[in-house]
Amino acid sequence: MRARQWIVAAGALALLATTGCGAADMTKQASPYADAGGTRTVTLSVQSWVGARANAAVAGYLLEKELGYRVDTVQVDEVPAWDALSQGRVDAILEDWGHPAQEKRYVEDKKTITPGGDLGVTGHIGWWVPKYFADAHPDVLDWRNLNKYAAQLRTAESGGKGQLLDGSPSYVTNDKALVTNLGLDYKVVFAGSEAAQITQIQQFAKKKQPFLSYWYEPQWLFNEVPMVEVKLPEYTDACAEKGTADPSTVNCAYPTSTLKKFLNADFTRKGGEAARFLKNFHWSKEDQNEVAQMIAEEKLPADEAAKRWVERHPDVWKKWLP
Repeated sequence: MRARQWIVAAGALALLATTGCGAADMTKQASPYADAGGTRTVTLSVQSWVGARANAAVAGYLLEKELGYRVDTVQVDEVPAWDALSQGRVDAILEDWGHPAQEKRYVEDKKTITPGGDLGVTGHIGWWVPKYFADAHPDVLDWRNLNKYAAQLRTAESGGKGQLLDGSPSYVTNDKALVTNLGLDYKVVFAGSEAAQITQIQQFAKKKQPFLSYWYEPQWLFNEVPMVEVKLPEYTDACAEKGTADPSTVNCAYPTSTLKKFLNADFTRKGGEAARFLKNFHWSKEDQNEVAQMIAEEKLPADEAAKRWVERHPDVWKKWLP
């Protein structure tokens, strides 16, 4: 199953057994955490990539310190997260990169999930090279010239081909199809996780070695390793429709999308201040990257990173309070 055909971020380790493929319909269950009975607890779905952790860290910190809620988090894969949200097993998803099939099923048809507004961050996936390599070889930024540099981008893992570095094999990407359909002399090599991919990119950058990587923004690593995007064939709706029907046919770039929040419908109605706060939660790419870098690079606990950001930016978060 293709969880997300066009906008995909790093996957997470699923902790919920229910999936969107042939799952039992348990969507009648109301959220056990809504405050209808006086319970002041909120459960947030958190994906494994650090930007999503930054969202949950700051939202959770403020819900607890400013509004007096207890906040629980659940790490769950992207598609099962929609099932869990519909069932009331979690109350909110704070960063969704686009799941039209789930939106139709749960928002439009079943009405068990409601939109929570924009996160304030624009998401984009693409192929990137380090700026120092792009400065030396400007034409590498056109995909039609990538084969010219395949030899320089070979690694032990890619064999005789250039390496396109991806994250986890669980990510739903178009990269293998793009390599094939664009006739590129490259092999997709999986680092294993976002953290492992970051480590490899840092190692390449330390030695000023060239690399080509699947990557996405917002992401704090751009602050440490400046990268420039390689221009792939332009994204079109026709390409997207064709790819949705047959993923192996994809031959165009990933789109850019506004990242969105979604709330359990019962929680939206009965969640009181918490629901209103989460709808108001809206920050910038720079805000998210600031917290994400503290968590991932400075190795701060998420709550400490959130605390520091909150202390620095009262002008931003005070607008979110109901």
